[in-house]
Amino acid sequence: MDIEFRSPREIKEFQEELLRRDLEYIAGHSPFYRRMFADNGIDIRGIRCLEDLASLPFTDKNDLSGHNEDFLCCPKDRIADFVTTSGTTGKPVNFCCTDRDLERLAYNEQKSFECAGLRAGDRLQLMVTMDKRFMAGLAYFLGVRKMGVGVIRVGNGIPELQWDSIRELRPDTIMCVPSFILRLIQYAEEHGIDYRSSSIRRIIGIGEALRDHNLQLNLLGRRIQEQWENVHLFSTYSSTEMSATFSECEYGMGGHVHPELIIVEIIGEDGREVPDGEPGEVVITTLGVEGMPLLRFRTGDIAAKFTERCRCGRWSYRLSPLYGRRHNMIKLKGTTLYPPAIKDVLDGTDYVGNFAIIIRSNDTGTDDVLVKAGLCRFPEFDVVKDLKDRFRSRLRVAPEVEILPMDEISGLTLPAKSRKPMTIIDERKNGK
Repeated sequence: MDIEFRSPREIKEFQEELLRRDLEYIAGHSPFYRRMFADNGIDIRGIRCLEDLASLPFTDKNDLSGHNEDFLCCPKDRIADFVTTSGTTGKPVNFCCTDRDLERLAYNEQKSFECAGLRAGDRLQLMVTMDKRFMAGLAYFLGVRKMGVGVIRVGNGIPELQWDSIRELRPDTIMCVPSFILRLIQYAEEHGIDYRSSSIRRIIGIGEALRDHNLQLNLLGRRIQEQWENVHLFSTYSSTEMSATFSECEYGMGGHVHPELIIVEIIGEDGREVPDGEPGEVVITTLGVEGMPLLRFRTGDIAAKFTERCRCGRWSYRLSPLYGRRHNMIKLKGTTLYPPAIKDVLDGTDYVGNFAIIIRSNDTGTDDVLVKAGLCRFPEFDVVKDLKDRFRSRLRVAPEVEILPMDEISGLTLPAKSRKPMTIIDERKNGK
């Protein structure tokens, strides 16, 4: 039986066995962690259960960036693929994968796609890039090929080409950044394409949440579902460093962990685990990674963990949609919030075509937020006032709003070297 369907006790014991095996491997092959163990007087033989992980120091992106090659656990001639993190939250970091790591990636995506209902013989249109040293597109491709799903590699953007491929090759599933679906719908409506009668029955979203913290569709998700009501929406959460994906099942109750691939802790400001269901920082320990395994890596992402059994029958714990990033928390006019809350309002506004959220420090020790929005249509009412009213209704406070041409916004959010949209631009000194 798949470990995800076994009891919590069995899952825990299974992960502990894998952890002990990985610690021996890391202690024998990782210059960075060997030094960490020595500097902190850590004997890995004393780490026997998941609770013992708390005796290990955290690792963060500064470690990975400042001592990059020291994380490598194999000779360089065994590196099969060179990956670079996106750099949207700081300096890009190199990440190296062996053949075994690529097989692990394929297995991870196979399980994630199966969780979302894909089966051999289905057909998926991949609307993400596979170049620019990007791990995600490669991982998706490896996963669908492993499970016998046909893949149509169109890449990101270009609605006309996407619809041409859908009409000609008839995929049942598309995978992309959710906000791009709105562009696909807009293009279809402007060009007389009956998208509701197309072959698409499933949309798997990456990089943006489709649900809120109560696991209900957020404004973006509702807007897509209301216009394209006969498709099933799935959210995912992943990162290069964790080399794993949390994918929703058909019930949309959070992203399922694959216990054989990763251990997750949710910690509070004091560095200790918070109770299940409460938000905290996602800390991951990879399992089965050969090239650059990580122990207690602080992702900076804020989420909650759900441990009750899912309606699909899986006992593996699940993660909520992200609240935001720890370093991107905003203090705006006495209210604490995260950028995704601002994005949710903008995604749910039908006349907003694209946007950039600029965060800056001010002299009072709090933050200023400027929303630069491009309009895809021009209502007769005062757009700035309407947007501020929407923000106050949802967030109790309103950022400053500036209306600019959509092309100018695209120049801000899609710089030449970027591989995905940068809708949040944090200009504070501590901004990532």
